Amino acid sequence: MATTVTTVNVNGLRAAAKKGFLPWLEETAADVVCLQEVRAEPDQLTVELRDPAGWHAFHAPAAAKGRAGVSLYTREEPTAVRVGFGSTEFAAAGRYLEVDLPGTGPGLTVGSLYLPSGEVGTERQTEKERFMKEFAAHLGALRDHAAETGTHALVCGDWNIAHQEADLKNWRGNRKSSGFLPEERAWLTEIFGPAGWTDVVRRLHPDVEGPYSWWSMRGKAFDNDTGWRIDYQVATDALAAAARTAVVERAASYDTRWSDHAPVTVTYDI
Repeated sequence: MATTVTTVNVNGLRAAAKKGFLPWLEETAADVVCLQEVRAEPDQLTVELRDPAGWHAFHAPAAAKGRAGVSLYTREEPTAVRVGFGSTEFAAAGRYLEVDLPGTGPGLTVGSLYLPSGEVGTERQTEKERFMKEFAAHLGALRDHAAETGTHALVCGDWNIAHQEADLKNWRGNRKSSGFLPEERAWLTEIFGPAGWTDVVRRLHPDVEGPYSWWSMRGKAFDNDTGWRIDYQVATDALAAAARTAVVERAASYDTRWSDHAPVTVTYDI
């Protein structure tokens, strides 16, 4: 049975809704949609966003008003919903939401992640590093639980790190920038391999530049495809092996974008 999962940083869900998000949601064939940077409390959302028809909707806003926030829409009703990943520091940060879906075969755990963006030489970067360390421990526990129970696990979202040179157009100019630092890339290398997780899009598209999922709203970045691939679907090995197609739903033109990110959609045979 095919299960389709989409992840997208909406760059403010209320703003995205004014630019075309709702028609996209109505037309998508996805079974699960993971959203990041929602930037709203549930009571600030219209009912079409807070509880869209045909979906079970869950929201984890940040304590800091107007920042971060993640959501999950699922066609199937989850058996469990968890906000955060056991971290005291980041419990109310609006950066992680996780659901368990029963499915028709092995169960599936899906997480929506918005990893901090960081900024070199500032507290934002040290905060990002603390988050990465704690989240790596959660990934280890999630992987072990999936192995012990014979289930699948998938963490989707804006990881705010480009792993390889092929994952951003201007990699030479960003070697000292947050999001492409050697230590950040090494962290992902550990996750995508020894830690037992797979970058699904790269597995299906191994020898291409991109496909990019974020482009600056400034200048001609979108028109020139000068982007970054920072939105990932990261799966346990058995689930990654079941991935059949992976596409970035790039807008047809700059003026039809409803976010500075594009949806990343993967279909799995599970």
